[in-house]
Amino acid sequence: MALLPDGTHGPHAFVDDLNDPELEQEDFDHLSRSLRMRKGDPITICDGKGNWRTAHFSEKPELLGAINRVPEQLKPVTIGFVVTKGDKPSLVIQKLTELGIDRIVLLSSERSVVRWDQERSEKQIIRLGKIAREAAMQSRQVRIPLIENIQPIETAMQQSGVALAHFGGVAPTLSNPIIFIGPEGGWSQTELDASAETVTLGGSVLRSETAAIAAGTVLAMLRNGLLAERLE
Repeated sequence: MALLPDGTHGPHAFVDDLNDPELEQEDFDHLSRSLRMRKGDPITICDGKGNWRTAHFSEKPELLGAINRVPEQLKPVTIGFVVTKGDKPSLVIQKLTELGIDRIVLLSSERSVVRWDQERSEKQIIRLGKIAREAAMQSRQVRIPLIENIQPIETAMQQSGVALAHFGGVAPTLSNPIIFIGPEGGWSQTELDASAETVTLGGSVLRSETAAIAAGTVLAMLRNGLLAERLE
């Protein structure tokens, strides 16, 4: 199995075509100005779909090693969260990307405070996608998570494997690889009654963004065999 890029070969950047790569101007400027890279320095380039290779830094990187293919996860994991005010969603997207979460779902619920219309929703998805891409470069991910546009919790709960984060739930396991995080006011009783499963994230009262990151951490560690499942 091909290994993930670990920084041994320099910074990580995304390109459209690994056989004819060209860095986006913004990425080139960041690498050359912020990281002070010079032409010929080692980097890794990736197509965001699991394929990467080594190269020499330039606007059109000079190819070095063969293409490495990192297989998709056998157990993909998903975090969904009810959209909160301010720039908190950006933080959640950034950290879940760094953790290697495969899919991120934006949610609305009975107690949602934020209400996005279609135009704003589309703009936010583009902005959050850019944040995910930048976070994937920084953390040397070979895939960029799928970010799904905002949807009602009652719709999102129709898929299998969903659990709502809630006090009194069971310990998270990979039998529920999709964890949804509620708003600051918590889930309504109607939403809890409609859920097949609830999972706990501990005894503390967590902010929504903290809960999303904590849930992502637990699922990532379970999936990578770094945390034993507690089956009850």
